[in-house]
Amino acid sequence: QVQIMESGGGFVQAGESLRLSCAASGSIFGIDVMAWFRQAPGEGRDLVATITSGGSTKYADSVKGRFTISRDNAKNMVFLQMSSLKPEDTAVYYCTAHIRDRTSAWRDHWGQGTQVTVSS
Repeated sequence: QVQIMESGGGFVQAGESLRLSCAASGSIFGIDVMAWFRQAPGEGRDLVATITSGGSTKYADSVKGRFTISRDNAKNMVFLQMSSLKPEDTAVYYCTAHIRDRTSAWRDHWGQGTQVTVSS
């Protein structure tokens, strides 16, 4: 069984920074892409950033230059450093990882999400 756990959300003022962390644990036999998504109230879930096991990254246009995704492969963790936060960044942030489990099957696993609220 695989578990995904996010942490680091909170309430900040516009212009401030936050760092989200996500840890994958359990029966893990490989992790490929890890990513962050977000979902604002009344909206769909949108991709924020992705990172491959080799460290290649991609970002949504709305966060380029402000957010940085990174990962620690040894600890099965991914991070999202968010700077110059705006009220429109307010959302529940979800971590996801493409993981090979004990059956050798690759599946996407999701965390429960962490709330980020940015006040103007």
